[in-house]
Amino acid sequence: MRLWSMHPRYFDRQALTACWREGLLAQAVITEPGRGYSHHPQLRRFQQMDDPRAAIGDYLSAIVDEADARGYHFAREKVRATGFAVRLPLNDGQLAYEWAHLRSKLQLRSPDVWARWQALVFPDPHPSFVMIDGPIADWEKVSPPPAAKQTPEQRSTSGPEDSSR
Repeated sequence: MRLWSMHPRYFDRQALTACWREGLLAQAVITEPGRGYSHHPQLRRFQQMDDPRAAIGDYLSAIVDEADARGYHFAREKVRATGFAVRLPLNDGQLAYEWAHLRSKLQLRSPDVWARWQALVFPDPHPSFVMIDGPIADWEKVSPPPAAKQTPEQRSTSGPEDSSR
């Protein structure tokens, strides 16, 4: 599950539709605790709010607004509650991490969208969030960039042992 923290204007079609689908799943889990992904780390930021249902509903509303702006037809009536008056805190380190992650996805699957945003150093947050100074969120599963996962030297020495010795 990926509930992106940046404004949905930066999404390609795949990210927008996936965020909508996964946001609806998050809404279902928040509305009926104990279902499916009820302990998913990304849900914590909504679950910790005074009105989690309205918080996730407002998040989804911004996704629908972006879909409407692009001429897509997402079913706004699926958003069960809105009106959460407080914006959720978002660490700038978290947004930077997600931005790098999204840009790497865009470069591979939507080069035209990547080209539009590749020079942007730091995106605007999703309208449900307010930026604060801080590191990557503790719930984020941080993985190194693909090139940093394993050096060529490590790849050549980390294979199966040579059984001919």
